[in-house]
Amino acid sequence: QVQLVESGGGLVQPGGSLRLSCAASGSSVSFDPMGWYRQAPGKQREWVATINRAGYTGYTDSAKGRFTISRDNAKNVVNLHMNSLKPEDTAVYYCRGWVGAANFWGQGTQVTVSS
Repeated sequence: QVQLVESGGGLVQPGGSLRLSCAASGSSVSFDPMGWYRQAPGKQREWVATINRAGYTGYTDSAKGRFTISRDNAKNVVNLHMNSLKPEDTAVYYCRGWVGAANFWGQGTQVTVSS
């Protein structure tokens, strides 16, 4: 059974940094691409960033210049480095991975930006 497991969330002050990680377990499948999404209270889930196996990346406008997505293909891990965090970045962050036409979600990790 394929599982994506996120880690690294927590409470951080405005202007701080966090690194989220997502590891695939239970299978040797290779996810391509992999991405991060987030859902703030009372809002719809939104796309944050994506990276493919070749290393090509895409970011939503609010993440550009502050967030960096990276991956380790050998370990099937995708990371999201978040800098200059703002209160509006508070959300549950989800990892998503595609295998062909199928996609899989992690359970989410809470990020709270507050003083």
